[in-house]
Amino acid sequence: MFALVSSTVLSSGALAQEMGTSSATGQANPAKAKVEARPSMLGATSPTDEQVEVTAHTYGDGVTRRALGGGLMVNQDAPKSISEVTRDFIAKQNPGQNPMQLIALLPGANVSDTDPLGMTGGHISVRGLTESQMGFTLEGFPINDIGNFAVYPQEIVDSENLQSIRLAQGSADLDSPHISASGGVVDMYMIDPKKQMGGKIDMSYGSFNATRGFARFDTGYIGHTNLRAYFSYSQGRQDHWRGPGYENKKHGEMKIVNDWGQGNRISLAVVGNSLQNDAYPSVTKASWNQWGYGFDNPVGSSGLAKTDAPNTVYERHFVRGDNNYYKLHPNPFTNIYASMPSTFTLTDHLTLTETPYFWYGYGNGGGAYATSLTGYQYGAHKIGGTIGGLSSGSPLLYNPSLTETYRPGATTKLTWSYGPNRLMIGYWFEYSKQRQTGPYAQVGPDGTPLDVWGGGPNLVLNNGVTAQYRNTTTQTEVHTPFIGDSLSLLHDRLTIDAGLKYSIVTRRGTNYLPDVSQKYVNTDYAKALPTAAVRYKINNENQVFVSVATNYRMPTNYALYDSGAYNVVTGYSTKASPNQQPEVSISEEAGWRYQGSLISSSLTYFHYNFTDRLFTQTLVDPISGAYWTSNANGGGEHSDGFDFEIGTRPFHNIRPYVSAEYLHAVTDSNLQSSSGKIVDYLPTKGKIAPQAPPWQVGFGLDYDDGHRFGSFNLKYVAKQYSTFMNDQKIPGYTRMNIAVGYRFSDFGLMKSPSIRLNLQNITDSKNLTWINSVQTNATAMKGINGNLISAKAPTYSIGIPFSALATFSSDF
Repeated sequence: MFALVSSTVLSSGALAQEMGTSSATGQANPAKAKVEARPSMLGATSPTDEQVEVTAHTYGDGVTRRALGGGLMVNQDAPKSISEVTRDFIAKQNPGQNPMQLIALLPGANVSDTDPLGMTGGHISVRGLTESQMGFTLEGFPINDIGNFAVYPQEIVDSENLQSIRLAQGSADLDSPHISASGGVVDMYMIDPKKQMGGKIDMSYGSFNATRGFARFDTGYIGHTNLRAYFSYSQGRQDHWRGPGYENKKHGEMKIVNDWGQGNRISLAVVGNSLQNDAYPSVTKASWNQWGYGFDNPVGSSGLAKTDAPNTVYERHFVRGDNNYYKLHPNPFTNIYASMPSTFTLTDHLTLTETPYFWYGYGNGGGAYATSLTGYQYGAHKIGGTIGGLSSGSPLLYNPSLTETYRPGATTKLTWSYGPNRLMIGYWFEYSKQRQTGPYAQVGPDGTPLDVWGGGPNLVLNNGVTAQYRNTTTQTEVHTPFIGDSLSLLHDRLTIDAGLKYSIVTRRGTNYLPDVSQKYVNTDYAKALPTAAVRYKINNENQVFVSVATNYRMPTNYALYDSGAYNVVTGYSTKASPNQQPEVSISEEAGWRYQGSLISSSLTYFHYNFTDRLFTQTLVDPISGAYWTSNANGGGEHSDGFDFEIGTRPFHNIRPYVSAEYLHAVTDSNLQSSSGKIVDYLPTKGKIAPQAPPWQVGFGLDYDDGHRFGSFNLKYVAKQYSTFMNDQKIPGYTRMNIAVGYRFSDFGLMKSPSIRLNLQNITDSKNLTWINSVQTNATAMKGINGNLISAKAPTYSIGIPFSALATFSSDF
C-alpha cells in the first residue's frame, strides 16, 4: 500500500518549516517547533537537530525507492563527517543482522561477524579505533558497557524497528553521553509507531537450521489523543556453522509516542533481550593455516594431547578434564534498556530536550578450570573447600565471569534560538553500579554446568567464603555540563560552531578478594573537551567544512583491581593500575560535499593525534619469573587519511553507491614487553598500528521497480597487522552479498507482502576477519636493550561461510 507524499527534496530548513521535524527518525509531526533546526556539530541526539529528507512513495516496509545509493547515503549539512543508512537499505538485508553488520559498507567501517544472524555479536573498527573506543547510542541513551566500554550488537534492536543508523567517523557531539568515545559515534533511531492501527510480521528460514520470526502490532492513534504505540517480539535460533553449539535469542521492543501543540513530544522506547549462545573458539595463525574452517574445539586433557587439531571425535562428547568443551563456554545474558527522549517548546525561541534512561544487564562469559579442593589459593593462604559433597582432588569447575549492571541517567538540554544565533546549554548525569564476580560452580558428568549463571553448588571454602576469581563492586558517577553556540551568517551560507563540555567522572570501587593491593579504590577524572567547526555553502550543491574536536576515553574499571590466580611471590595474576590517565585524542577534519539532484558525494580528510593510549601488557618478576597482566600507558599514536562516498538517486530504478577509505595510522612509542624474567622495550615506534587496514572499499548496487527488487554488496578490507611489531597480519579479503525479492500487491489483510532471499558471502571465501588479541610481537626478536623477547601468538575470529536466508514478510 502506498502513502503518497511530496517527491520534492527540500533543504533542512525549508523541510522543517513545511512538515515539522518530530524525532530523530525524521517522521512528520502534526505540529512544528518554532525553534529552527540548523545543522551543527553541537548535538546530534536532539530531535530538533535532525535533518529529514522527504522522498516519493513509501512502502509498507519503509522503503521509498528514492533514497540515495539504495539507502546507504543521506545528504548531510553538519560541519563534520557523517554517514548514514536508512530503511531503503535496512529493509532489504537479512532481517537478523545486527546494527554493526548493517553499516559495514560505510566509509571506514571495518566490521566482522561470526554468524549469519549476528547472534554472537561482532566487532567494528573505524579509522583504526575499535568499538570500545567509540560511543554507541540508541534513542539518545548510551549502550556501551560502563565498565569496559564493550558493545554487544546482538542485544540492541531488531532491524524491522530500526529507522536509521548514523556513523560520525571522527568525533562525538557535545551532548553525546559517552566517556569512552576517543573516536567516533554510532547513533541509532527506532521507527515511530504508525498513525493507523496495523503491524508487521516476517518469518525466515535458512542455512545452519536458522529460523527467525518477528511480529509487531501498531495501535495507531489511541482514542481522540495523539498517543500511539507499537509492541514487537522476535525469536531466532541457529546452529553453529563451525563445531557444536547453537544460539537462541528472544527479543521484545516497544515504543510509545505522544506529540502535541507546537513541537512538543514525549516518547518512550523499551528494549528487552534474552540470549543463550555458545562461544566460537578463537584461532591462532598456526591453527588457521593448518586446519582452516575445520578448527572448532580443541581437545583438552585426559591423556589426549592439547592440540589445534579438529575435534572430530570428541566435539559432542565430554572428555573428563577438558576445559575447552563447548558447553563450558556459554554466554547467557539478559538486558533491559529504556529511554524517554522528549522535547518541549517553552517559548517561540526556547526548547527543552530531556532524555532520561535506564540500563540493566545481567550475564556472563563462561569458562572452566581444574581447582584444588584441599588447597585452594585464597589470597596468600591455601584453604580447603567443598563443592557438591566433594572435599578433595582437583575437579574441573565451571567459572563464569558474571556482571550485573544498574545504570540510570539523563541528558538535559536547553536550546535558545534568536535570529542568526543558536545557543545550547545542557547537562549529562549518570550513576551506575556494577557488580562483577567469578564463582566456581559444579559441572555435571556430561560436561554441562549445573547452572549456566554460576549458581547451584559453589566452591565454599572452610572459612565460609565462596571462592571467586574476581569479586568487585564499582560505582561510577558522571557529571558533564556542556555549552555551545552556533552562528549562521550570509543567509545560512556560513555557519560557525564552537562548544565546550567538561566531563567529571568519579569511580568508587571495592575489591572483596583477600590480600589485594587496594581494597577500596577512589579515582577522579576531569577533562575539558572543546570543539569548533565552520561550514560554508558555496552554492546550493557544494559545501565545505572544517572541524576540530577533543575526545577522550576513560580507563576501564577492571584496571582498578587485582584479580585472578594468586602467586605467593608476585600476588594476583592481574594487577591493579588505578593511576591511569584517560586516553585523549584531538581530531581534525576538512571536507567537501556535492549534493545534486541526481548524485551526492562527500570527501573528507582527517588527522588524529592520540596521547596516553590505554594498553594491556604482561609483566614478569625478574627473580621468580612469575608473570601478571596490567594496564599501562601505551604512549602516543597518530593517523591520517581520507573518507569518500558517492551515491545516486534512481536512474532506471538503479541506485549505485561507492565508499572508500585510506588510513595511515602509526604508533609513536616503543612498547614494553617481556620474556621469562626479562623486561625490555620493542622498537614499535614508527610501525603501522594494529587493526588499521590502509584501504577499505565498499560498493552497493540497488534495483527496485516497486515489485521486483535486488541488491549487490561488496566490501574489500586490506591487510591488518595483529602485532605492534607488524610481524603478523590478516591478509586482505573481499566479501559479497546478494539480496533478491518481490513485493506483491495488497491481498486481503496483507499490505505489501513480499518474499526475499539473502545470500551472504556468495563466493564462500574463507578469511580471518578480526584480531581478538593484539600482541606486541608474534616472532621472537631482540628488544632495544638487546634482550630476546619471546613470541606471543595473536588470536583471531573466522568470518562466516556462504549462507542463505529466505524471508516472507507483510504489513497488515
